Order: sequence, then C-alpha cells, then structure tokens
Amino acid sequence: MLKNCEAFSTFSTNDMEKTRDFYGQVLGITLRQNKMGLLELDPEHCSVLIYPKEDHQPADFTVLNFYVPDLEKQVDDLIEKGVKFETYEGKIKTNEKGIHRGPDSPAIAWFRDPAGNILSLIEQNN
Repeated sequence: MLKNCEAFSTFSTNDMEKTRDFYGQVLGITLRQNKMGLLELDPEHCSVLIYPKEDHQPADFTVLNFYVPDLEKQVDDLIEKGVKFETYEGKIKTNEKGIHRGPDSPAIAWFRDPAGNILSLIEQNN
C-alpha cells in the first residue's frame, strides 16, 4: 500500500533563524524554504521539514540520524564547530567525546540542535 510512496520526516523548533544556521552552516546540509514557509533539509537521500512552533518541547528521543563513514572524524569536525555531544553513563555508555561503541551495535554519537532535539551520527562502514 505505501511501499512505493516517498516519505519524509518533520519536527519542530522554537527558533527558525538559529535552526537554519545550525543545519546549513554547522552541519553543512543544503537548505531551502518550501512553499509553506517551512525549512526543508535536503540531504541527498531523504527530505526533512522543520516547522516553527511557539510552545515547542524538544523531543526526548532521536529525531534524525545521519550515517557517516568515519564517526571519530565527524565528531571531531563538529566539536571544532562548537557542537557538544551528549555523554551517557547508564545502560548506554559513551566515551569523553560522546561516542558509544557497543558490542552488538554500530558506533553512535548523539547531539542536540539549537531547539534541543536529539540527532545522531551512526558509523556505517561499507
């Protein structure tokens, strides 16, 4: 029924200007404002819309994941641009940079956008 449909994700922000700068300048993603005035992220293989919401509450789960070939390098590059990675000490443990390397999962690192939404980088070796 839906197998041939294109899909996209959406989430909110409380500051479109900061969000536009973060995704465009810091993360280097191609951006455009669509016909509805929403910010559209255009990574090569998917589409994501971000909309303004006055009573925005950050998601307490990961809203967007990026596959990267070299997690350590990407984390270092984003740290240089001021991105702060989450560190966890519970069931999921991260190192001092915020990288989790589990025995049964790919390496992953979580960080937040200016609105507090959680994003991740996941290492994918081809």
